[in-house]
Amino acid sequence: MTPKIASVLALLSAFTLIPAAHAATFDESIPTAQTLQQLEQQALQADPREQIFLYTQLVHSMTELAGRQLLEGDADRASATLKQVARYVQLIHVGLARDSKRLKNAQLLMHHTTVRLNDFLHAASGDDRDTLQATLKQLDSVQDELLNQVFAR
Repeated sequence: MTPKIASVLALLSAFTLIPAAHAATFDESIPTAQTLQQLEQQALQADPREQIFLYTQLVHSMTELAGRQLLEGDADRASATLKQVARYVQLIHVGLARDSKRLKNAQLLMHHTTVRLNDFLHAASGDDRDTLQATLKQLDSVQDELLNQVFAR
């Protein structure tokens, strides 16, 4: 195993064993429509170097919302929310070509978001699983890209 792979594995295992005190710093509250709209506007108007982190916050908030919608049995709204998540994930992907700030913070938040979405996946009914799995695949891909960017610096 190369030293770089060993470092990545050590970092990943550290992230999966985040102490409860640190995990509590992630906001898992369900955002209001107004909060999401404000966050979206903030991301759109931000300096391009700040956008990745802001879009990651938006993805996280919308994932929490989609999870709640699924748990409440509103699969149609959850599906629509997850489609919006996919759009923001694409903006993160495109933004990685720029020199961005707060990549480590964005990567940590994206990791937490993928864990939460995976939790929702396990609680979802069979009909909702396909949409969740597709979104989780996208989030995993962007998380990998973020992690690569963090290590490239």
